[in-house]
This record gives sequence, C-alpha cells and structure tokens, in this order.
Amino acid sequence: MKEIFRLALRNLSEHKSKTIIISLFLVFGMAIVVLGNSFLESINRGLEKDFRQNYTGDLVISIQPEKGTILDIFGVAATANIGGEIPQVPAIPDLKNVEEIVYAQEGIKGTTKQISAQILIAKGKEMDMSDFIENDDLGFDDLPISMLFGVEESYWDLFPKVNLVEGRYPQKDTNEVMIDTRVKNAFESLYKKPLNVGDDILMLGANTNGVIREGKLVGIFDPPNENSAMFQIVYCDPNLARAFADLTYAANFESELPSYVDFSISELSEDDLFGSSDDDLFGDLIEESDEILRQDTTDFSDILGDTTLRDELNKTDEGAWNFILAKVKNPSQTKNVIEELKTKFADANLNVQVMDWKAGAYSYSGTVEGIGFIFNLLIIILAVVVFIIIMNTMVVSVIERTGEIGTMRAIGAEKSFVKKLFFTETLFLTVVSSIIGFIIAFIAMAIFNSLEITITNSIAKMILGGGLLHFSPTVKIIVATFFVAIIGSILSNLYPISSALKITPLKALSKGSD
Repeated sequence: MKEIFRLALRNLSEHKSKTIIISLFLVFGMAIVVLGNSFLESINRGLEKDFRQNYTGDLVISIQPEKGTILDIFGVAATANIGGEIPQVPAIPDLKNVEEIVYAQEGIKGTTKQISAQILIAKGKEMDMSDFIENDDLGFDDLPISMLFGVEESYWDLFPKVNLVEGRYPQKDTNEVMIDTRVKNAFESLYKKPLNVGDDILMLGANTNGVIREGKLVGIFDPPNENSAMFQIVYCDPNLARAFADLTYAANFESELPSYVDFSISELSEDDLFGSSDDDLFGDLIEESDEILRQDTTDFSDILGDTTLRDELNKTDEGAWNFILAKVKNPSQTKNVIEELKTKFADANLNVQVMDWKAGAYSYSGTVEGIGFIFNLLIIILAVVVFIIIMNTMVVSVIERTGEIGTMRAIGAEKSFVKKLFFTETLFLTVVSSIIGFIIAFIAMAIFNSLEITITNSIAKMILGGGLLHFSPTVKIIVATFFVAIIGSILSNLYPISSALKITPLKALSKGSD
C-alpha cells in the first residue's frame, strides 16, 4: 500500500495542471457548501430560539383546518381558497375538554391562550385612508399595520421577555393596547404626527369586514430580540381582539347551523326583492314616510323592529380562543409530548391539531425552508457540474497515461493494482482539497461574523429569519459535506478507471509506436 501511495503522489505531481484544476473545483465547492449550510443553520437556530422563547412556545394547539388550508399563530398562512376574502381562524372547538387534556399531560411546564388578528392603526375621530392612496412611495415598513394578539395574564408568565419602554400592560376588560416601537415609528413616519402613551387611537381590521374600534395606548415596548424576524405586534385584552378575529356569537351560531338551512337570496328576482316596475313602490314609500314624519310621537327605533337578537349575536364570544400555546419542561421531549396529545385528542374525537414551533410559525419557517430548498438545489447542480468536470479531466488523464498504464500491465501489474492507484490519487486529492476548502470557509465565516452585519427591512428579515447575518458551522455540516465529497469523487472516477482497465500492453505499445 505504501508503494501505491508513493506512486500516486508522484503521478499527481507530474500532472500539475490537471491536479490544480481538480483541486480548485473541490476547494471552492467545499467552501461554498459549508458556507451556505452554515448560514442556513444560523437562520434555523435563530428562528427556532426566538419563536420558541417569545411567540409560539414549544407547541401550538388550534382547530383542525380544512383541507388545503394551513394555520399558524398569525392566522391563515396558506389556503386553496382563491377568493378575495381573507379567511379568519375559527375558535378552538370543545375548549374545555381540550384544556383538560392539555393540563393533565405530563411534561407541560406552562400554557396560555391567544387570539390573533391584523389591524391598521390611525389617530383621530375617523379613519382617513388618503395617506395610503395618495402616497406612492410607501414601503411595507412605513405602514402602521401589525399583528394584534389578544392575550390573558398567563401569557406574560410564559413569555416574560417583552421589554417595556414606556407605560404599562393593558388591563383586563378594557380597550387598552400596548404597541411595538416599530408600530409607533411607522405611524409617526406616515402621519407626520406623534403617537404617545395616553393617546386615543382607531384600529381598523385588516382582514375583517370594516371592523373599527377605539382604543387607548397605554404602553410601548421593544421586541425581546431586536434582530427578530417577527412582524410588529400590538397586545390587547382578548375581548377587543375577538371583535377583529370575528369571534362573535353570530359566527359561532352560523357555524352550528345545519347544512340544509339556506338563507341565500340569489334565486330571487329583482321584482321579488324590489317590486315590479308597474308598481308605484317608491311613490307609496314616500307617502308613508311623509305620514310618519308628521307624527311627532314616532319612535324611530321601531322601524328596524326588535334588534335584541342581532345585538346579542354581535357580542364577542368571551369563551372563544384561536390558540393554546405551551412550553414543555424538557424541550428535547417536545416531539413525544406532541404525539401523545395527538393520540389523546383523536381518542376523544376532538377536532384540533397540535403543531410544533415550526408549524406554529409557518409564515416564517416556510419561507426559510423554501430558501433552503433552493440553495440545496443549487448545490446539487454545482456538485453535478464539478464531478462531471472531474470525470472528464480524469478521462483525459487516462488517455494521456495510456503508455504508463500499459507498461505497468506489461511488467505484471494486475487490474486491481491500477484500480487502487487511481482511487488513491482521487481520495488523496479530495481529502486535501476538502481540508483546504474547510479552512477557507472557516476563515471567511470568522471574518464575516466579526463584522456583525444586520438588516432592518422587515421583508428581508422575514425571508432570512432575522436581521443578524451570521454563520453557524456544525460538526454535522462538516462531516456530511466531506462524506458527500468522497462519494462523489469515487463515483466520478468509475468511468475513467473502467477505461484505464481496458488498456492492454499490446494497445499501449502500438500507441507508443505511432
């Protein structure tokens, strides 16, 4: 074996140009793969740590969505519905039974409940949309749009790292809100006027049918992680959030109606709805209106009839919640806890789902996974190109070394000897080039990480899983990259080696005489 290794080194040194070409491809290929995977690892680690500590907990429970729909703590993350209306997240059904199972589950450290909606903040007596329509230069970061989280008091025990800058937390059963500093900055940038603690504000539902509520700003906070990918947030009392999340008794009443009940008026004609053109409908209405107005004792509240039922159905359902968030005692056992809960919910015929943090934050983790898929696809293409180049270079090398191979065969070298020689050359070249590539990658990562480069754009932060650009290499990444490089180099040498083994002494001598 020592002779084969010495001969392999001699052959590599004698064919410097081909050795350098193959080495460069391997060095830069290894460096790119390690850098890319280390960056993706940093994104996933940072995203997981941020969301598990501050927003989703270790697991999230919600209603089981319809087929083709994906829910996360921000609402409907994806749906097959191509209609223009943004669907709302329904309340968790049989909440009492669900909670009993969750509270009895071993390994759960703490739980809380949450309601999610999206709102737009304004200030004044009415919502003026002209600032949005007339300003073409507005970017996404310039809009005071935010996620509205209606939370109970236990939320602050489960997620205590909110940095309160000014004011206090919202009180129970009030329209008080606490806003992210980014919401304040966006508001002041758009409307050109200050927004301070104690101000009265207007809130417009971004995915509801024109729901507007008044509120009072009582607190301003910084996100737990200044480089978080998390979108800007407004916290409030659950009842206020229910109005924007469409968690009213009417919504619950409608969902419980049997399928055969149909209040559709689509089959009615215009004549049925408004009267025929032959009828003097409007003339009669005018006469009746004049008669009503002439009666000073008229009670105008009677015109609409009894609205008691309507008023009751429009009230928010105080028992409705979108999500249950929980943290486990041992994070490494999260998967086991989730599987046990799924089994218990299925046995109890409860229409709920249990998600880990990644599914609970799909709006963010799905984007990062998409980037990872694209990167891995590019890596595969790069690897195929590199190994094809290596294979072609080795084929040319075999052709040039026909005389050498034939001579070795003529003096008694077996095919196994020739095979070992070529594999030794390839493995030596791959190992040395990979080590150099890893060293270059580590130097580049150390320099880049020391610069602590951050981004502030919300869209970019969401795509990249956070504002801090960082590399986090792991032993797994190094070992996997090295293993793939070895396997790829061996596979790329199968054809050149098979060509070398076909060379006979007679063929080598005849080529030499030419």
